[in-house]
Amino acid sequence: MLWQVAVARWEGRHDGAVSAAAHGEGTPDMRTDTDHPADSEHGGLSRRTVLLGLSGGLALAGTGLGPALSASAATLLNGRWCSPARGRLSSAYGWRTLNGVRAWHAGWDVANPVGTAVYAAAAGTVVRRGWNVVGGRTGNGIVVSHGSGVYTYYGHLNAFRVGNGASVSAGQRIADMGATGNVTGPHLHFEVQIGGIGKDVNPRTHLTNRGAVLGGGWPTLDPEARGQRVKAMQFLLRQRGRSITVDGYHGSQSTATLKAWQRAVKLVGDGQAGPKTWPVLDYVLRQGHGGDHVRALQTLLNKHSAGLLVDGDFGGVTNTAVKSFQGLNNLVKDGEAGPITWQAALS
Repeated sequence: MLWQVAVARWEGRHDGAVSAAAHGEGTPDMRTDTDHPADSEHGGLSRRTVLLGLSGGLALAGTGLGPALSASAATLLNGRWCSPARGRLSSAYGWRTLNGVRAWHAGWDVANPVGTAVYAAAAGTVVRRGWNVVGGRTGNGIVVSHGSGVYTYYGHLNAFRVGNGASVSAGQRIADMGATGNVTGPHLHFEVQIGGIGKDVNPRTHLTNRGAVLGGGWPTLDPEARGQRVKAMQFLLRQRGRSITVDGYHGSQSTATLKAWQRAVKLVGDGQAGPKTWPVLDYVLRQGHGGDHVRALQTLLNKHSAGLLVDGDFGGVTNTAVKSFQGLNNLVKDGEAGPITWQAALS
């Protein structure tokens, strides 16, 4: 659709597209000035042009890094996208200078120790896996196709967790963070490519406009969203005493239930599950607890490949799964699901 093309082109040059940031773990996965002219596929559209040209009233949120997005953008905040890794954003998308050379950095870098889990940012199929799988990118990498010409690239990996041709779900563990190829430290080099492999857009903006926070953060889900995070929200509402069907679809009944609970706890009753809602909705859980809040936690851990029985029992198996998840995301391995663990699991 026309609006999808416009959004993709705007995302490709906005939110730091001219940044020259190169912190710590920056990687030379980039092209020089002459390889990536600013007036080619990464230029030409202003934010005003995009907004005026969109049909259906779709609104983009400035740079995508400000307050939570409006619940009116349900076509994008649908729960399909998540952060590919937890960590510090160490180098931005756009022009930067390393070792005296000004070049184009085609993605964002997320830094954390070797072995940190890397997850599929959206459902799709692994179409490339191996060494130097995309021109100009070095080290072990994976390319996932999400259909309609949309791809994600995961670079400098230490280990692969899926095979070439594998179907993957959003949030599934596909690799481990590493320092392979031309790097100065361990990190994930993450790209979103639209219109073909290698045709990069700003991945941070792409995720933000879809309710996900690159590097980890509370997601934003609108009415009509679907998936495991919606199931977790529904389980949590049921634990809070609300009558709700747990089906992973944030339809009219689910939205009405969330709105009523939000108003009851003095939040804005907009039916949007975002950074204001999640910290109030979740619980601090540890071994020995039981109920629908534990089912919510188990559901989120399964989104990240835990393989748990969703039985509501925080016993030894779930405790081990929580500690494993915490370790894979460089969190404190104490088995307690507090706000930081919930945020990581929801990311």
